[in-house]
Amino acid sequence: MQEGGEVLTHSEGAGGGAAPDAARGATWRGAPERPRADGAEVHVWRVTPLTRPADEVAALRALLSEDEAARADRFRFERHRGHFIVARAALRRILGRYLGSPGRLLRFGYNEYGKPSLAHPTLRFNLSHAGEVALLAVTSGREVGVDVEAIRDDVEGEKLAEHFFSPGEVETLMSLPEAARARAFFDCWTRKEAFIKALGSGLSHPLDAFDVSLAPGEPAALLRTRADSREAARWTLRELEPGEGYAAAVAVEGGGWELRCWEFG
Repeated sequence: MQEGGEVLTHSEGAGGGAAPDAARGATWRGAPERPRADGAEVHVWRVTPLTRPADEVAALRALLSEDEAARADRFRFERHRGHFIVARAALRRILGRYLGSPGRLLRFGYNEYGKPSLAHPTLRFNLSHAGEVALLAVTSGREVGVDVEAIRDDVEGEKLAEHFFSPGEVETLMSLPEAARARAFFDCWTRKEAFIKALGSGLSHPLDAFDVSLAPGEPAALLRTRADSREAARWTLRELEPGEGYAAAVAVEGGGWELRCWEFG
């Protein structure tokens, strides 16, 4: 799911991007009150549940900027509007911890594809939310992208794969037992989304222009990029486990970093 909109419903070294999936079975631990962004670490924060009482949502809305509140109001359903508000408020509160600043004072800039940034020389972050879960990836001096999706039976994954995935990915998907295809589809989708979000180009970057791993038990990896064969070596993918019924991945520029999974209360 792209930050701010649901794609399917309405967001250790390099060398090929493969790395042990340290987040498999990882415990989402309590986070420090004043975390420090360091290029040697990538922090992924989990925010759940996104459905909160109306009075809490109203209080969190006060943290948002005028343009964020306007974006919230464009959601047709109250549930989706509330989820957006909770996720954006969490983004502000978490980044405020890193910067030692009240979250409501943060001012975001956006590139031409809508990826947010701060006027900070090194801090990098990316947000995604789906269902009852939001994930926020934070690091320093490296581009980063994260994506989470709720695994759903009503998504025609095989048809979507034929339209969006590379021929090699489609071939791998269709070679799997039918019972394994839904999970493999969402693993592939989140890895591809995380990568294009890290690039900052969103869905303007063709999803069939690169290949990721998707077979069950295979570590998350960016296998190849067709525009520039050297590009895959610049990125590392990691699978995340945000909870039962969800698939997620984080894409990070370069290697040599450690993953920390934190719960935001």
